[in-house]
Amino acid sequence: MKTASLNELRKELFTLSEEQLRDTCLRIIKHKKENKELLHYLVFEASNEQEFISAIKEDITEEFAAMNMTNLYWAKKTIRKILRTINKYIRFSGQKQTEIELRLFFCQQIKETGLRIDRSQALLNLYKRQVRSIEKALAALHPDLQFDFKDDLMEVRSVIK
Repeated sequence: MKTASLNELRKELFTLSEEQLRDTCLRIIKHKKENKELLHYLVFEASNEQEFISAIKEDITEEFAAMNMTNLYWAKKTIRKILRTINKYIRFSGQKQTEIELRLFFCQQIKETGLRIDRSQALLNLYKRQVRSIEKALAALHPDLQFDFKDDLMEVRSVIK
């Protein structure tokens, strides 16, 4: 079976009635949890981005608090899991400012755990990639917004000297 292109799907969706479109959406969200989460974000959370960000930050804080710090292996697994969740929410939002806030918060949480990321090359590389992602997203923002995040970015960079 050949899958239609995004443009073809878009054109076909415009031909559907409102009821058919609603049924199609409901059918799509039944197949994958991520589709359901995305629809939840679009319907309930997208109108208030700051509340969405603060809810995610609470979840991140709880996950870092529950992290197993006895072994670096388990800490890395937990950190990767948290990062996967953050990346999913960043994709949902699609806003650079949300991406920067969540990635900065993630890096700050790693710093606050007291975990020696310099002992693990994998963790150090993960942290450096987050800093590069923050810098890249920051470059796409308006200069006034860039200024708001500069101090936080400098604080996060201080870990990887």
